[in-house]
Amino acid sequence: MDDVRFRPCGDRAITVEFENEISIAVNKKVRALQCALETEEIPGVIETVPTYRSLLIQYKPAVIRYAPLVEKVKEKLSDLSALTLPPAMITEIPVCYEGEYAQDLDEIASIEKKSRDEIIRIHSGSDYFVYMLGFAPGHPYTARFENPFSFKRRKSPRERIPGGSIVVQLQLSDIIPFDQPCGWNIIGTTPVLACDFRKKNPFCLHSGEWIRHIPITAAEFRSIRGKVEAGNYTFTRREYKG
Repeated sequence: MDDVRFRPCGDRAITVEFENEISIAVNKKVRALQCALETEEIPGVIETVPTYRSLLIQYKPAVIRYAPLVEKVKEKLSDLSALTLPPAMITEIPVCYEGEYAQDLDEIASIEKKSRDEIIRIHSGSDYFVYMLGFAPGHPYTARFENPFSFKRRKSPRERIPGGSIVVQLQLSDIIPFDQPCGWNIIGTTPVLACDFRKKNPFCLHSGEWIRHIPITAAEFRSIRGKVEAGNYTFTRREYKG
């Protein structure tokens, strides 16, 4: 692929960059390369980390050097279009849009000149594509593809917001996995954990999946949170039909 660039990241990693845009089509190439590398393992490759438009490949230089690894990756890229990715999954994420769980909902409604219910319908009425995980463990960067909000970040970020906060700007919506700084508006809160280190696979979402926000009441929030804390909450997942 002529539009692919290889960039060394220190002496133990390579970044493979695709087109300079954020889109499902470009992200699909990233995930296809990741899948190809995982399907036919290259000795010395430790881990692959997908982003919006690139794939970080970490490797052991004592096993394979930079130049031979680049050649191996180029071989994978030559057959990328023939690779079939696994079926995408969609996960339901319960979200409470009430009171303390939706700190900025009134402000968002005022900015957009819509009612609270209209804002909730916009946010929960679309499926969101998970482009990547980043910033914090299990932190999903997701987007819908219609009815974007008009605002971006807040003028002044908060030093700390609660884990589980659902934060938004434009067409983007992220789940904050832990208490952390954030400059986005909080539209709601989920009682489920985006990252649960009690599990063998701690991340509830992965690149290439989809999510749908399901509105719940404060009472339902507390009930689900109890199940999550007890370790017996089960996500509703199904194959995404598009």
